Amino acid sequence: MTERTSRFPVLRACLLSLAFTSATPSFAAAAGAVQAAGVVDFRLENGMEVVVIPDRRAPIVTHMVWYKVGSADEPPGKSGIAHFFEHLMFKGTNNHPPGEFGQKVAEIGGSENAFTSFDYTAYYQTVPPEALATMMAYEADRMRNLVLSDDVIGPERDVILEERRMRIENSPDALLDEEVAATLYQNHPYRVPVIGWMHEMEQLNRIDATAFYDRFYAPNNAILVVAGDVDPLEVRTLAETTYGALAAGPALPSRARPQEPEQNTKRTVELADPRVTVPSFQSYWIVPSYTTARDGEAEALDLLSEILGGGLRSRLYKKLVVDKGIASSAGATYSGTSLDETSFSVYGVPRGDATLEDVEKAVVEEIAALVRDGVPVAELEKAKTRFLRSVIFARDSQAGMANIYGSTLATGGTVADIAEWPDRIRSVTPAQVRAVAAKYLDLRRSVTGYLLPQPATGN
Repeated sequence: MTERTSRFPVLRACLLSLAFTSATPSFAAAAGAVQAAGVVDFRLENGMEVVVIPDRRAPIVTHMVWYKVGSADEPPGKSGIAHFFEHLMFKGTNNHPPGEFGQKVAEIGGSENAFTSFDYTAYYQTVPPEALATMMAYEADRMRNLVLSDDVIGPERDVILEERRMRIENSPDALLDEEVAATLYQNHPYRVPVIGWMHEMEQLNRIDATAFYDRFYAPNNAILVVAGDVDPLEVRTLAETTYGALAAGPALPSRARPQEPEQNTKRTVELADPRVTVPSFQSYWIVPSYTTARDGEAEALDLLSEILGGGLRSRLYKKLVVDKGIASSAGATYSGTSLDETSFSVYGVPRGDATLEDVEKAVVEEIAALVRDGVPVAELEKAKTRFLRSVIFARDSQAGMANIYGSTLATGGTVADIAEWPDRIRSVTPAQVRAVAAKYLDLRRSVTGYLLPQPATGN
């Protein structure tokens, strides 16, 4: 499946590490830290990074392999190859026929899946701890031993083309999202949809798939994350036996991508469709991610998102939905976990007799009021409490914790960054929140998408 990062910010949702400590370079020292409920982080000799997150509350384990390649790393003209290859990884290898890996997972009552984003591709299984060695063996096998024949490529290409028809072509919201992204990003590959453009997907072939596999699918471009009822020393032994037996791939160049020019225009994108019954709008700005931001800016943007539109106690919800009653929903999102510059957005949906123009005007007024008057200390402190409290639930999900570490490490972060993040959130000041709002939420440099019902036509 694809993952649309503009809609699903990872840091915003669940970056909690209060119960965990980062590992030291020495594995022995790190192993001692694990006994205090810490995270262990080490590298195999072939360059593969391994993170172990002990959690013994239930006899299950989540095993994930993250590749530091996503749709934004695709060669020009080959859009969709990263997602296509995600599908191909579920085919057979030289050692195991198609379907055998999935059958093994199903036989033990486990679950498996994968997802592709702009910046990474991840594969995971949730199984009993005694099956971990089997999962590692199968996953390591398909890292280098896939069978990529024309008989495999052709039918699976048809599958992703149908997926695009179903998920994108049949969804006005998804079609508008694509057009907005292509307008917001003028130069960066984030402007290309993760699933790919239809006309380029149709041309993907065995040569493209083999070149992509040989370039990116190697242990030195991968991160192993194991969360659950495991012993870190045993995980290391298993990892060295399976993944460690693979040769490192060729050295990869830095992930340098075309960057955005200065944006100086307000742009609008409008889609009218007969399938739309209620209009909506969403405005976007290019903003720094946790990887690209200056000190404190990403944390301030996270809290700006919480204060403006992070939930039932946010300004937009209280003013537009509760007090004025003009919106059925309104909010804000910040997608902080990206390798390059990312997006901040606000949205609204009218209710009753209110118009879309009424809702948009009210949202703009709330942004202007925050820039003009700032954020009171008491409001900011409550937002911090809500924000940090909301991420506590990540502790109750092995997959959630594995996602936190995998996505952060795959986009340039470190285990230490995750451990320090709550303290950085607590240190954000009202002046910092006001500063990022004034600096980045400038309507003269925004893109607004309007999703509208199709006007009735006369006879």
